[in-house]
Amino acid sequence: MFQFLDQLPFSVLIIFTIFMLLAPFHPMPHVVEKIIMLKNGQLTRPIDIFDLLFHLAPLLLLVLKWWLSQGRA
Repeated sequence: MFQFLDQLPFSVLIIFTIFMLLAPFHPMPHVVEKIIMLKNGQLTRPIDIFDLLFHLAPLLLLVLKWWLSQGRA
């Protein structure tokens, strides 16, 4: 079911995750901006919700890959 995660090395996924969490680098990363909006109750536009999920997707894949690898050990 998750063969694509098996083929993706941890190192590539970690670098991609860091890049996506910090992008754009100036003036403020989108993840930080969207979390602030969420905290203030301003995260209501679909494009903002999509943007937050888009920037968090590599992190979710990394966590899923780690979790699946723990179950196989």
